[in-house]
Amino acid sequence: MDFSTIILRTIFIYLFILFIFRFMGKREIGQLSVLDFVVSIMIAELAVISIENIRVPMLHTIIPIVILSLIQIIFAFISLKSENLRKLVDGKPSVLINQGKIDEGEMRKQRYNFDDLLIQLRQNKVSKLSDVEFAILEPSGKLSVIEKDKDRPDDQQPRLPLPLILDGKVNEEHLEQINKTPLWLRQQLRKLGYRDVKKISYCTLHDDDTFFIDLKDEK
Repeated sequence: MDFSTIILRTIFIYLFILFIFRFMGKREIGQLSVLDFVVSIMIAELAVISIENIRVPMLHTIIPIVILSLIQIIFAFISLKSENLRKLVDGKPSVLINQGKIDEGEMRKQRYNFDDLLIQLRQNKVSKLSDVEFAILEPSGKLSVIEKDKDRPDDQQPRLPLPLILDGKVNEEHLEQINKTPLWLRQQLRKLGYRDVKKISYCTLHDDDTFFIDLKDEK
């Protein structure tokens, strides 16, 4: 067995994969979706085959890895422009606790049991379910927790901070969840001086019925 060849291949593959993951972006490391996970597994398998079987030319490994990385980058770019593709590829968040009430139907749908819920709550440093206002299961499998605001007035209804406008597009599904319409949103924005929805990159409604609005960067 040619140990020097194995060592050189290992070093090269390590540096090459390190470059590929940096090229694909930090999202691949910090926020793995199902598609990211599949691509990562496939790249790892190709790397192992190249190291173990020195008779296989390096190009037989490098070319598939490059193709996988390009596919991933193309999907990431298109998903920035298409919300439907983003939901198809990455999935969408699931609200497991809504206004302090556990949605058992959604938990069953996500095949998520109470042990999973309690474990992730503890990982979020939340010891009591009664302290949770909202718990959202992200597409990556991580649980995001919003605790109850003890200073909120009793007559103020807690509201999940949903994006009503994202990248210049009105999200009608989120408006329905807060019992509002696109017409209502446009009227409220006009009162605040915002007449062109396409110029807004992000808009959400706070519990006190005030808006947070971020405009797109001028080019």
